[in-house]
Amino acid sequence: MRERREITADEAKAMSHPLRLRVLRLCRQREMTNKQLAERLGRDPGTVLHHVRHLVKAGFLEQAPVRTGESGALEKPYRCATNTWWLSAPPDDVGGTAQAPIAAFQEELAEAGPESVRTYARFMLHLSQEQVEELDRRICAVLDEYIETDDERLDQPVMGGIVVIHRLAD
Repeated sequence: MRERREITADEAKAMSHPLRLRVLRLCRQREMTNKQLAERLGRDPGTVLHHVRHLVKAGFLEQAPVRTGESGALEKPYRCATNTWWLSAPPDDVGGTAQAPIAAFQEELAEAGPESVRTYARFMLHLSQEQVEELDRRICAVLDEYIETDDERLDQPVMGGIVVIHRLAD
C-alpha cells in the first residue's frame, strides 16, 4: 500500500471547510460543474465557486474538458485531481482540518437519512499513545485495501464513512 505524506499548510487550509470536503467527495464520484455542485449541495453558486477555487489552487480539483450540456450550452466541469486519502494531517491541526471532516460527514449523513446507516461502532478504550497509533495503522491498513481496489467495484453502491478516535473529556 502507498505511504501517506504529510499534508502541507496550503492543503490543510483548503481542506479546513466542510463544504470543500463535500465538493471533493462529489467530484470524486463524477465530474460536476459549479452549477451542479451548488444545486446538489443546496448552496449559492458564488459560495460554491469560492470553495472550488480554493480546491483548484491547492491542486485537489482540476477543470475537466469543456462539454456540451443538455441545453446545448458549454459546461466547465471539475474533477478530483488527486486522492486525498493518502494525506496525513499534521499533529498541530493546521487550519482546523480535524473538525471539517466531522461536519462534512454529519451533513452527508443528514442528507442520506437514517436508513442509509449500514453499520457503526461506538466504543471507549483505554489506550497509550503507542496503542492509538497501532489502532490507527491497523484501521488504515484495512481501509487502504478497499481504497486501492475501489475501481474494481464501481458497479456497487457508493458508501461513505468516518473513523474518529478522540480523547474523552475528563
